[in-house]
Amino acid sequence: MKHSTLLAGSLMLCLVTIPLAAQADSPRAFLDKALKGDNSEIMLGRLAADHADSQPVRDFGNTLVQDHTQARNQVLDAGRRFGLQPSDEPTQEARDEEDRLKNMKDRDFDREFVHYMANDHRKDIADFRDEAQEGHGVVSALAQKQLPVLQKHLDIAMSLERVGGRVSRNERNPR
Repeated sequence: MKHSTLLAGSLMLCLVTIPLAAQADSPRAFLDKALKGDNSEIMLGRLAADHADSQPVRDFGNTLVQDHTQARNQVLDAGRRFGLQPSDEPTQEARDEEDRLKNMKDRDFDREFVHYMANDHRKDIADFRDEAQEGHGVVSALAQKQLPVLQKHLDIAMSLERVGGRVSRNERNPR
């Protein structure tokens, strides 16, 4: 009898901890991740604005810088309640991508950049949707507010991917 009670208690503990592990990040962890994500998009957006071959990709880079600077400020405002400190730290994944992009030129740069942005924004949208449904007050509201902008970025990236990430200089200015 003692063993069956102990086994049942252990089983209940396992059942309780599984859903907790599957939950979204804590509000503070979400904000930390969002801040690093915004810093990453700003860093890579600046790189694209300066180094992309095609004007549409340069414009997309500028859009990322503008929109994610605004999003970053919103994250910092919400994060004050949780002791979030300002930081310009990007994600390691974004640093790795920056290193890859710095070694690319022309079409290769444009294609890699828009491909990375499409994949990155798909992940971001999933994370922000999860947080928006968590009921973490101001943090969930922030996630919900930022979803349309993230979707806009994904739509732009996917559109640029469909045309190969670019419109070449020769296609814009035939000689």
